[in-house]
Amino acid sequence: MSLVRPTRAANAAEHIDRAPDDPVILGHSLRQVAAVNRWLGGWRSVLLELPAFLPPDGPARVLDVGTGNGDGAIAVARWARRHGREVHITASDAQPRVLDVARRHTAAYPEIRVEQADALSLPYPDGAFHAVLLTLTFHHFENGEALRVLRELARVARLGVIVSDLDRSWGNYLGARFLGLTLWARNPLTRHDGPLSVLRAYTAPELLTLAQRAGLGEPRIHRRLFQRLVLLAGGCTMLSPPGKDPA
Repeated sequence: MSLVRPTRAANAAEHIDRAPDDPVILGHSLRQVAAVNRWLGGWRSVLLELPAFLPPDGPARVLDVGTGNGDGAIAVARWARRHGREVHITASDAQPRVLDVARRHTAAYPEIRVEQADALSLPYPDGAFHAVLLTLTFHHFENGEALRVLRELARVARLGVIVSDLDRSWGNYLGARFLGLTLWARNPLTRHDGPLSVLRAYTAPELLTLAQRAGLGEPRIHRRLFQRLVLLAGGCTMLSPPGKDPA
């Protein structure tokens, strides 16, 4: 085991990957994850970068992939309202049970549309959105699937892609373990998945290498408070032709 970083838990399974049948446990877990993301600046890390990937005026289209309970889509909608921007947001997830939670949570925001979409094969044409977001979701993908997801995000983004995720570090892992013993203790889903999410996450060099292998245009990593990594890259016009990496 590395003294600098925890060993990555490749191919480990989180309970959320199977979306438990109990809607109460699922909804509570998604709220807990969204709350931590707000407390630790996860949405702020996205909103800081978002204006650079929107048109200077007129309506904008944003896709939030792996939306969870839709809290990120709501954060974008509130930002747009504060700044007087017209932004139409599509909040997507692959799991129907998760989408049920997102629809209820975003019901008060008519600018948000919730629909099913698989990050590995997004059902949208090239450049359909100005900006595409993926928050706390990329660590669920391995190897060839990770490359496919990055290429799909860039394919449907006209101006740019924002991927915000955890940094795999001892600080993040110990923090998640502490939450698992305290705030998350009564939810078996979050208690199990929280620490494992950190161990499944990528480091900045690993994330940048994947983006380069996927052919994303001008990928770069920004580090934000509370050990959050934000990958930024150009949209479909800057996407390189597929290489020889696994699909």
